[in-house]
Amino acid sequence: MSLITLIVMLTVGVPVNTSNDTRSLTSFEAADDLKALRAHEASIQPLARHATDGSTALEVTFKPAEWPNVKMVAPTPWDWSGFDGLAMDITNPGSTSIDFGVRADDDLTGGPQHWRQGSGNLKPGESATFVLPLGLGLDPMTYGMRGLPTPPGMRGLRGDHSKPINLAHLMAFQVFMHKPAAPTVLVLDNIRLVHSSRPLDRIVDQFGQYANADWPGKLKNASEFAKRLATERKELKSHQALPDRDSYGGWRKGPKLKASGFFRTEKVKDKWWLVTPEGRPFWSIGIDCVGTEASTITTGRENMFSWLPVTGDPLSRHVGQVKNVHMGPVKEGATFNFYAANLQRKFGPDYLQPWSDMTLLRLRSWGFNTIANWSDRRFYGNGRVPYVATVHIGGNHGRLSSGSDYWGKMHDPYDPQFAESTAKAIRPVAEKVRNDPWCIGYFVDNELSWGGFGDEAGRSGLARGALAESSASHAKKAFLSQLKAEYGSIDRLNEAWGTKLANWETLDQPYKHQGNETEAMTADMRAFVKDLARRYFTIVRDEIRRLDPNHLYMGCRFAWQTEEAVQASAEICDVVSFNIYAVTPEPKRMAAVEPFDKPCILGEFHFGALDRGMFHTGLVAASDQKTRAAMYRDYVEHALDNPMVVGCHWFQYLDQPLTGRSYDGENYNIGFVTVTDTPYPEMVEAAREVHADAYARRWGKAVQ
Repeated sequence: MSLITLIVMLTVGVPVNTSNDTRSLTSFEAADDLKALRAHEASIQPLARHATDGSTALEVTFKPAEWPNVKMVAPTPWDWSGFDGLAMDITNPGSTSIDFGVRADDDLTGGPQHWRQGSGNLKPGESATFVLPLGLGLDPMTYGMRGLPTPPGMRGLRGDHSKPINLAHLMAFQVFMHKPAAPTVLVLDNIRLVHSSRPLDRIVDQFGQYANADWPGKLKNASEFAKRLATERKELKSHQALPDRDSYGGWRKGPKLKASGFFRTEKVKDKWWLVTPEGRPFWSIGIDCVGTEASTITTGRENMFSWLPVTGDPLSRHVGQVKNVHMGPVKEGATFNFYAANLQRKFGPDYLQPWSDMTLLRLRSWGFNTIANWSDRRFYGNGRVPYVATVHIGGNHGRLSSGSDYWGKMHDPYDPQFAESTAKAIRPVAEKVRNDPWCIGYFVDNELSWGGFGDEAGRSGLARGALAESSASHAKKAFLSQLKAEYGSIDRLNEAWGTKLANWETLDQPYKHQGNETEAMTADMRAFVKDLARRYFTIVRDEIRRLDPNHLYMGCRFAWQTEEAVQASAEICDVVSFNIYAVTPEPKRMAAVEPFDKPCILGEFHFGALDRGMFHTGLVAASDQKTRAAMYRDYVEHALDNPMVVGCHWFQYLDQPLTGRSYDGENYNIGFVTVTDTPYPEMVEAAREVHADAYARRWGKAVQ
């Protein structure tokens, strides 16, 4: 990658131009203003900003490092009371997209609970105004949504804004990056405090759309459903399935390989492929969550909706109940599914079958050949588009913490009950798909808590978690058994670990190691994590083979991963799966698979924008729908060029509810269709283009 200079132009200094609406925070007009800056893994120098008025800014070069940043620290605490947003104008003058972060601290020694931070993205040459919410903690279980409306012309910085900070005691703010591959460029100007919160009353119209804005494709009247349906049916008729595909969506013009009657994998010309039951090369291009579930909480938030069905309304059938929501206390109340209600308005009371038929037509027309994870099981055995089977292992077996348990604690595969839980979870799915050639294989579990957030310290997380359990823990018993076999005596363990344990019985109690790990301790802990991962993947694989010998085991969809867990998956699974949310699918995420020569599949990725009435971009931001479509095309092309990768699956089919999905508040613009079942034309066009060329590109082009 070529060197890019990261420029941050900060208009900073003592508060000036204060009004009821905004307060300018800082400017670099005085030389002393530079003294308020602290640069970490960065260099700074004054820069003339405007030749006409002589104003200056700051040029900051962020170095390739873990967390390079430029920070302004308050000599005495700032009082930002009365404002609820930190805004700044940011430009990317470079030639590549840039991810960056903004953070404010109310205590420099208090840890993450005293931070408010968010992240943004800019494409090359793009400028935008970003705002970091600073007001009351935006707990998604209070507001029910991750993103909120922002002032016109501003983009909200993405992040968890649920922790309240003390606005009367702000100590610092900073602009930062995470591991830039090379010095990179931003231009940051006009830093000020603003009123960023928007009124939430009646922000949702009768169709589940944002009521206070307009955009291309917004539905204005229920009569438009019939017109749009007729138009789309005509359009789909003129764009049917791609011509060079076999009945399963494989490459008809490709080489004839062994036909086994079910999907399998094969390496051809130094590239991994899936192979259709008919023996044609297949590269899986799919969409997750193809279904109609899109409920949002209404109880306690009735004021947000301009319309909700009353008792007796035909659409009241889409009212539901929610409890035990994620990321918050147990909450019970009513929900409403605007997407399902719109399908009823569009297709009539018996909407599921015509919606299913239309969806299958869309997928084939858009060039998708896989109905991916989390999709409605009505598509199992559909006979028109291949699909993956989804399994989640529940049950009462033991679990343990890795220290980063976002979706819950990790399974304890040493617990004999785990194998029973696994069989119980797989059996009903296997009964449906065992003999169906249209099923590609199984994803079992999702984004498990293997440890850390990709950092080195997290690699020992499950071992530390096992030691912290009581003596009843099967994982702990297994770990202690391994240590006793390795060291024999507690004295030898103490010598290797640098500990002062009185006896082995000391470790029977919950144990939390304090201080750094010795090399021996690190090696022992990672060996245990590897053994645990092998045991987990082996049990799942063996149960799949026993209950369904015909289909592939495609792993656990790594989000948080350790090298040991990925290696174990590569040893045991047919395909190793990763959920990679990034501008492009980073090969380094899959590097641990390379020595095992196994195929990989990308189970989730997405991009979102805020130009069509949505409040949150999702995990990777785009500036608008045109850019979102271009990013989709680029991601798929990079995946096609990687010889290890046999497919990538977009998350997800439809936008999440504007006011947040009912169990965790996600409200991302990540769909190929809107809440009114209207396709995004930019995404459809990009998909058709890149999918049409997919097999030729895969066959003829080496990895970049």
